[in-house]
Amino acid sequence: MNKIKVGVVGTGFIGPAHIEALRRLPNVEVAALCEVTAELAKEKADALGIARSYTFDELLKQDDIQAIHICTPNFLHYSQSKAALLAGKHVICEKPLAKDLAEAEELVELAAKTGLVNAVHFNLRYYPLARQMKSMREKGELGEIYSFIGSYLQDWLFYNTDYNWRLEPDKSGDSRAIADIGSHLMDILEYITGLKTVAVFADFNTVHKTRKKPLKAVETYSGKLLQPEDYADVPINTEDHANVLLRFDNGNKGVITVSQVSAGRKNRMSLEISGSKKTFSWCSESPNELWIGNRDKANEILLRDPSLVNEDVRSTITFPGGHNEGFPDTSKQMFKEVYAAIAEGKQPENPTFPTFADGYRELLICEKILESNRAEAWVTI
Repeated sequence: MNKIKVGVVGTGFIGPAHIEALRRLPNVEVAALCEVTAELAKEKADALGIARSYTFDELLKQDDIQAIHICTPNFLHYSQSKAALLAGKHVICEKPLAKDLAEAEELVELAAKTGLVNAVHFNLRYYPLARQMKSMREKGELGEIYSFIGSYLQDWLFYNTDYNWRLEPDKSGDSRAIADIGSHLMDILEYITGLKTVAVFADFNTVHKTRKKPLKAVETYSGKLLQPEDYADVPINTEDHANVLLRFDNGNKGVITVSQVSAGRKNRMSLEISGSKKTFSWCSESPNELWIGNRDKANEILLRDPSLVNEDVRSTITFPGGHNEGFPDTSKQMFKEVYAAIAEGKQPENPTFPTFADGYRELLICEKILESNRAEAWVTI
C-alpha cells in the first residue's frame, strides 16, 4: 500500500488529537510535524514519534507530503491554508477557517480553483448518533421540525486565573465562546435538521472583565496554578457566555446557549430537536445513547450499535454495540472520509465531510451573531 504522507502544523491540544486519529487509518502516514521554530518542531516530533520536523515554509517544500493539517491558533488558519493550497497540498483546517468572511471566501474560491481536497474539522458531526438523527430526519421519522434547543457548556475558563490565547482577539478573533464551541453547535444544528438559520438575536456576557494572564507557560486543560506574582491583569472583551435566539427557513424557532464558565461541565454539547412526529435528545457526554420522545407511546432509547442504526450510518461505527466510542473516534471517522477523497486526488462533487464552504457558512453565522449582540437586535443572515 502506498500511504498518503501527511504533515501536521501545530502541537497544542488539537494537533496531537489529529495525529492520534490519523494513525488509526491504514492508508495514512503522519510523516512530518511543523512548529514555529525548528528546535520546537524537533522537540515535539521526537515526543510524538514523528520522523521529520520542519518550520512551515520548509514543510511546504516537501514534495512527498500530500496533505497538510492546520492545527494552529485561529489567526494563522487563512495564511497557512492559502499557502498549502498554492503549494499543491490537500488541506484539513481547524475551525474557524479564517478570521473574517473575506478571507474565508478567498479560501473557498482558491480551493475550488485548485480542485484539491479541502475540509474543516467539524468533527462532532461524526458521532454516529448525530448521523443517525440526520438519517432519521431525512427518512421523515422526525416530521416537520418545530424547535431546536441546544447548549455547549465548558468550565475551562471558569476562574479569572484561567488563560489561553483564545482570550486575545488578535489571535482568536472578536468572538470566543460562539466562534469556538458555538460554531460546532450551529454546524451540527444545520447538518442534522437540514434547516438554514435565517436570523439571530444574541446576548453576550463577559463574566470576568479582567483576567490574570500567566507570565509563565501553562498548557491548556492542565489545571496548573501559578503564584500571584506570576500573573498580569488583562482586560477581556470577548464573551464567556452567550444566548442566541434563532429563526429557521421553515418559519420555526430555536435557541442556543454556550458557556465556558459553567463549573463541572467539561465539554458538554446537548441537543433537543422537536418535530411533528418525535423529539430527539442527545448529549456528547453520553454519546452512545439517543433519547427518542413520543406523544402516544413509550419513549425510546436507541444505543449506538451497527445492527440497530440505519444502513447509511454504519460506516461511522467501528465497534459492536456496548463497546463505546467517543470524541477521539469522531476525528478518525471524519478523516476516513476525507482521505478516501485524497486517495482519489480531488474534492468530490458532493462531499460527505465538512468543507471550506461549511467553514465559510459558520463564519457568516458567527459574524451575524456578533452584529446582533452589538446592535441588541434581530439580524438577518
